[in-house]
Amino acid sequence: MKEPSAQDRWEHLTQRPLMALAVLFAVAYAVPIVDDSAGHEVAALCTGVEWVVWAAFAVDYVVRLSVARDRREFVRRHWLDLGAVVLPLLQPLRLLRLVATLLLVQRRARMASQIRLTTYVAGAVVGLLMFGSLAVLSVERDSPNGNIRTLGDAVWWSFTTMTTVGYGDHAPTTGLGRVIAVGLMLSGIALLGVVTANIAAWFIARFEKDDVEERRQTEAIVALTEEVRALRAQVAELQQRSDTEAGPRLTRPGALPHSPG
Repeated sequence: MKEPSAQDRWEHLTQRPLMALAVLFAVAYAVPIVDDSAGHEVAALCTGVEWVVWAAFAVDYVVRLSVARDRREFVRRHWLDLGAVVLPLLQPLRLLRLVATLLLVQRRARMASQIRLTTYVAGAVVGLLMFGSLAVLSVERDSPNGNIRTLGDAVWWSFTTMTTVGYGDHAPTTGLGRVIAVGLMLSGIALLGVVTANIAAWFIARFEKDDVEERRQTEAIVALTEEVRALRAQVAELQQRSDTEAGPRLTRPGALPHSPG
């Protein structure tokens, strides 16, 4: 059995702690947006938590890079991780840290072999719906012409946007809000395609399984038929041989009954 590398051991060791930090990031990101009456101290604490979570993912990337067998290959294959780590440094906006953390959590989640595609898609839908609602609410609530003022409005808008329904009763009016809308629409289309492909693959696999079972049963019936034919041939041969051997015995002298006189 192949011994796991240092990178594999590190990823297995840090997978759950980083997931817990990602949940902590989600809470820290949501609190100041949902509770707009929160004081400056609460907002500063949440911002500090967000940066701590980002720093943890940055340290994780550096450690994985240092223990990788081929560092150039690691950077080439994990360029998205690097971009997500560097992104918040380019412009320290909360929305950029949100996107970066989502990308990093996505990459780490996909490394876990026990996570199935359906679970991943469901988690992506819930995550995009939640973070999309919070993001658009944070940029649209104070807009003079905005009509997304509450969390309920934001969730409704995110849901209709992700499903590409777009009723139009709520719509972003700021440039950043429209950028978020484009991201949600593209993500919704991509997730819908994944769900459709997954369902189609399930049906195809089911049909193939039924076809394999039907072919197996047909082959078993054919084999049983051939076996019955072979047994019948053997029985007929034995019967013919028995009749052939019984004939000379009946015609031997003294075999017939002795007639009187």
